[in-house]
Amino acid sequence: MSTSTASTRGSTEERSPRGLGKILLFIRQVIDELRKVVRPTRDELVSYTIALIVFLALIMAYIVGLDQLVVKLVGWVFG
Repeated sequence: MSTSTASTRGSTEERSPRGLGKILLFIRQVIDELRKVVRPTRDELVSYTIALIVFLALIMAYIVGLDQLVVKLVGWVFG
C-alpha cells in the first residue's frame, strides 16, 4: 500500500505551485485575461463619454433642484 500511496500523490505537474510559482502563475493568468479584453473604438469612447457627461449633468440638476426645494421648505417652516 505504501507504494501505491506514493504514486497517487502525483507528479510535480499535478501539485499546486508554491512560493514564486504561485506569483508567476497569477501573472500568466492576468496576462491571459488581458488578452481577452475588447477595447472600444475612438467613436465608441467619444459617444460613451458624451452620454456619461449628459447623464451626470441631469443628475446634478436634479440634486440641485431638490436642494433648493429643501432650502425653501426649511426657510418657510423655520423662517
